Amino acid sequence: MILEGASETGPAKEASEIMFIAFLNPQGNFDPHDSYWTQHPDFGGQLVYVKEVALALARRGHRVDIITRQVVDPHWPEFAAPLDAYPGHEPPCPPKACPEQGRGVGGTGGRVRIVRLPFGGDRFLPKEELWPYLGTEFALHIIGFYQQGGRFPDAITAHYADGGLTAAVLREKTGIPFTFTPHSLGAQKMEKLGAMWDNLAELDARFHFARRITAERIAMSQASVCTASTALERFEQYAHPAYRGAIDVHDDRRLMVIPPGVNLQVFDKEARSAVEQATRAKVRARLARDIAPGRRELPVVVASSRLDVKKNHLGLVRAFAESRPLQAKANLLLVSRGLDNPLAGYTQALWNCPYSTGQADEGAKEVLAQVMAVVDEGELRGKISLFSLDSQHELAAAYRFLAESQSVFALTAYHEPFGLAPLEAMSAGLPAVVTKNGGPAESLREGDEEYGVLVDPFDPADIARGLLRVLGDEATWRRYAEAGRRRVHDRYTWESTARQFEQILGRLDGRGKPPRSPTEPDPDSQFTIHNLQFPSLPIHPYFLQPTPENDIPLEELAELYFIKGEGGP
Repeated sequence: MILEGASETGPAKEASEIMFIAFLNPQGNFDPHDSYWTQHPDFGGQLVYVKEVALALARRGHRVDIITRQVVDPHWPEFAAPLDAYPGHEPPCPPKACPEQGRGVGGTGGRVRIVRLPFGGDRFLPKEELWPYLGTEFALHIIGFYQQGGRFPDAITAHYADGGLTAAVLREKTGIPFTFTPHSLGAQKMEKLGAMWDNLAELDARFHFARRITAERIAMSQASVCTASTALERFEQYAHPAYRGAIDVHDDRRLMVIPPGVNLQVFDKEARSAVEQATRAKVRARLARDIAPGRRELPVVVASSRLDVKKNHLGLVRAFAESRPLQAKANLLLVSRGLDNPLAGYTQALWNCPYSTGQADEGAKEVLAQVMAVVDEGELRGKISLFSLDSQHELAAAYRFLAESQSVFALTAYHEPFGLAPLEAMSAGLPAVVTKNGGPAESLREGDEEYGVLVDPFDPADIARGLLRVLGDEATWRRYAEAGRRRVHDRYTWESTARQFEQILGRLDGRGKPPRSPTEPDPDSQFTIHNLQFPSLPIHPYFLQPTPENDIPLEELAELYFIKGEGGP
């Protein structure tokens, strides 16, 4: 028998084993150059997750579509084409709707497509504005796309609440089973924003929490399997009272922990890229520009993320400003896409990042202004550098270069749901000092074993102590560097994530089923994995007919969220 799907990362698969999988990710967007990643709230770690798992599944022989929104907007030219592919993964023939194209051997052989379908008009929309179009335009355009191609996906994996809601609508119309990965949940964001009775209307008007939490509940109840990145997410976040009646957090068959991974081809200590030498020169030049001559041989404490209040850049800068011993040991480096020499004039430092308005994000400006105030008050000029690295390859090359001077990675976010960025830095050879709140508490520590240092992000003194612990001597630095990289290789790779998804998706019953008419009911549709604890929740009328009369009232949100002990009177 001729085997298809041979790859370097998995055994060759028979044709009957190859799945056709669709990833639903309506928000943000995907393109060959990973444009705007970390610059915009809708272009964060979720997109990295979807892209990397899709490519890893393709390397294992499967066919994958990443389905997102087409944007025809001069501020966002990267997202106008209806079909796209990643460099090195282009189909060997002109793109078309049929998923059978491009069965190459090795790599992904053109097995991954970016499929952009129009809904909600042409201009870019932030995720909060997508809700009226998901169950109507987006879902119907997905059905039409695959009807034209002649084959529906065997299974769908849906991401974030908007993808989960769309998958639930598709399940009811086509019978295609799906998994749901929320990445973050609306109830937790409400908690972080301090949701109370007196500000509920204001928060809902801005973030549409009533729609989001309703969508999350529908997706949880209808998905064959829901996934979490950490045990904390599974047993605490899914267990929030807002999701009661939608899922049982103790049901091991329907709720599983699948951690994200690191792309070792990009971030590993031994990896190299085409921009390696240019990046080393760039980092060296930027540090020479910002750091005083007598301090340029010192290691750096490097933080890399978008400028966002919740990432707590301010806490890290304060920790550095308030610790003379830390200033004696290292310089501080803040890396964020869109920074352009803020030390020379921070009011002009942010590039015009083309969000919906074409202007730099006001939140990022506020964070930068606060950081620069501490820099000036603490007389940190000559000890701190801020600049942009514009791709994952540049970031990885910079980490490898900085590891040579025994530098340290820092992430002091108030709460980090999973914490992929520290794992990437650890894979590249940097020890990590990271917030103790969230996923890093699991990834950087297991029992008595430490793979990095956990700190209290609300305590600048504790942040400084954690950094000094790693920077104290060469033996300690090397121990954490080696332990961190070993942890990533043993537990956190995209190949491992893809294998776990492969096992789950292979248990679903959509494979081989002929696509039926979306207007015909399918009472006999069965799933290998059932929601035994709770009945599936129906699609809320608003998502099928988004009129003001059908919108989800604030009272429904309050009833879900404000139970005894949850912010009520």
